[in-house]
Amino acid sequence: MHYYSTRNRSNPVSFATAALTGLAPDGGLFIPEEIPSYPGRVKNSLGTMNFFDIAFETIRPYVHPELPDSVLEDLVHSAYPFAAPLVSVGDRLVLELFHGPTAAFKDFGARFMARAFSYLRRGEDKPLRILVATSGDTGGAVADGFYGVEGISVTVLYPKGRVTPLQEKQIAGLGGNIDALAVEGSFDDCQALVKAAFGDEDLRKRLVLSSANSINVARLIPQAIYYSAAAGKAFAGKIDSDSEATPRAPDGQGASKTFTAYGVKAGNPITFCVPSGNFGNLTAGLYALKMGAPIRGFIAATNINKTVPDYLESGEYHARLSQATISNAMDVGAPSNFERMAAQWTLEQLRNMIRGVHVSDEDTRKTIAAVHDTYAYFLDPHGAVGWRATDILSAGNDPVKGPLAVLATAHPAKFAETVEPLAGPVPAPAAIKNALGRIASARVIPAELSAFRNSL
Repeated sequence: MHYYSTRNRSNPVSFATAALTGLAPDGGLFIPEEIPSYPGRVKNSLGTMNFFDIAFETIRPYVHPELPDSVLEDLVHSAYPFAAPLVSVGDRLVLELFHGPTAAFKDFGARFMARAFSYLRRGEDKPLRILVATSGDTGGAVADGFYGVEGISVTVLYPKGRVTPLQEKQIAGLGGNIDALAVEGSFDDCQALVKAAFGDEDLRKRLVLSSANSINVARLIPQAIYYSAAAGKAFAGKIDSDSEATPRAPDGQGASKTFTAYGVKAGNPITFCVPSGNFGNLTAGLYALKMGAPIRGFIAATNINKTVPDYLESGEYHARLSQATISNAMDVGAPSNFERMAAQWTLEQLRNMIRGVHVSDEDTRKTIAAVHDTYAYFLDPHGAVGWRATDILSAGNDPVKGPLAVLATAHPAKFAETVEPLAGPVPAPAAIKNALGRIASARVIPAELSAFRNSL
């Protein structure tokens, strides 16, 4: 598989180059020359295959032959000692993506990337420096994924005062080869600093740089796995039982009414509602759809940072400054992956696959309280944006047909400051309890390239 820049298709590169470089030399994002299709045997078996096999079959065409089959097989088994349960909550499904070590969906991409980089960099003498901007969960997942990896160091930039205390401990509480910078600005400022660093010729001469945001195709591709696994499961008429980290009160305690578990009728493609910020997660879902997973379409659910929903409605794209909300990981006014989406699909194609909805903080809070009161299930603010977006569409003239799953992108215990006043104490999984014991240590810098250069 070759990869091209979104801005120039004349210079194809290998997977290794696309992954280790991160951003294309012209400032574009790498995209595959084609989106491969699942072989018929795989497409017809997604509902019965285990998660490791789906991971292998999903990733293989994008990385072959640079990651040999034996290496890739070992890699996915090492990266994913957890999966993504598809559980019933009231009248819809929830795809729980928080069963990894940092309790956020970013674990799926970051853990694959760390292991792939380690293999691709074998034998190199000069250390690799990973630069990553985060609005919350990406930084913790990347820090955890790369922590202790020999020959690789990570610098995480996050907006000072705009991440939760737990997120800050996950980002800045490991030390070792993980360096944390608290930027006096927004996530967009952090992202702009990373992009500027990649465009700085002097820095690139002195340091071997790569990225770990969803601008890096090596982090994006693995996120297609859980879409295909969940879509195959639902198409086969199956759902999962609760797992250790499922944030549901035991035996429905606290629910205001009795409810029946949502069933899935086999043979129907699923719609995913994706809480969206930088739009890497949704782009990965589009890859899964195009590979042949039984997916009907997507709902792009944003907070008031509604750049892409506005684009889908008007046909005009206007990046803007981000606004702070309680769903902070989605506070992105200029989503990087829009460039990737626009380079691979036309406006009409995107409209056929995605419906955009935006949700206010007030409605997000009401949804957290209502879902817990009704179903004794805890939603984090991002999942609540997704839940409310589906409610808005269901009340409209074109409701979603067939099975519907809301992506729960982070465990609600990561946002206890917001969730607990609305729904009561959230049961925290072991991964979060461990992180809470750390002490965050970060350097504060202004949102200026000179300060970032000096820190590097």
